[in-house]
Amino acid sequence: MSRTDVSEVIIYDNLSRSNYNFFIGHSFENSKKVRFERGELLDSRHLKKVLSGVDVVYHLAAKVTTPFANTDPHIYEQVNHWGTAELIYAIEESEVKKFIYTSSTSVYGSSKESVHEEAHPNPKTFYGISKLRAEDHVSRLSNLMDTFVFRCGNVYGYSRSMRFDAVINKFVFEAHFNKRITIHGDGRQHRSFIHINHASKALETVLDADIVPGVYNLVDRDLEVLDIVDALKQMIPELEFLFVNQHLKLRQLKVKPNNLIKDQLGISSSQTLAEELTEFRSKLSF
Repeated sequence: MSRTDVSEVIIYDNLSRSNYNFFIGHSFENSKKVRFERGELLDSRHLKKVLSGVDVVYHLAAKVTTPFANTDPHIYEQVNHWGTAELIYAIEESEVKKFIYTSSTSVYGSSKESVHEEAHPNPKTFYGISKLRAEDHVSRLSNLMDTFVFRCGNVYGYSRSMRFDAVINKFVFEAHFNKRITIHGDGRQHRSFIHINHASKALETVLDADIVPGVYNLVDRDLEVLDIVDALKQMIPELEFLFVNQHLKLRQLKVKPNNLIKDQLGISSSQTLAEELTEFRSKLSF
């Protein structure tokens, strides 16, 4: 299917985040092509009804509560694991031809060396475990249709429905308004990141790109927390930063960006981190 062939887009969501920004402030060019359907992942009957006539499914839904990825295992299991299972069961009985799932680099757990897609997953949090179990269900579709699993790094950057619990977004907000940020641990912990523009571009392009189905790391940058602080200091020289439990060395996770898939999807970055954060900051008020 080509992007030009899309006749309708259905957004299926339960609005559990109480974020209604999608519905305000703008109208779609072809509003008759976009339909919102309120529903639950665990409502198999409703899922099957909505999937009727659908050719491509993007599964973006998940319970995420950064940095509390190790609290309330029940909700992660219900939404991320069993919710995905219900969706896969419904798709197996449908006429869907392509499936795209946004997983997470958290399935790798921790690593002092950069891991690639062939590395053995070893999640360390309830969130990571639930995403890996969801991948197991998704893998059943690979013999039935083109199936893509994107293991995304921490998503950052301005969007209409952004999260402020993710580290870069949180830092930019606090740095801009408070001129002070709080760092947990010694700041040497590595994490992987993907800019929201690149994540959305990848999801758009994969619809008709000539890419072999499979599991891919969707990562822009592999950074220490202190690298983010350095970029913010370039923007705001007077920035203060406070360490909490500085004696603690927190879990490391280095993920190797897949440059081949980035080139194929046209998402290679031309900006430095400082330039991206400066652009991000320009979207904030006051």
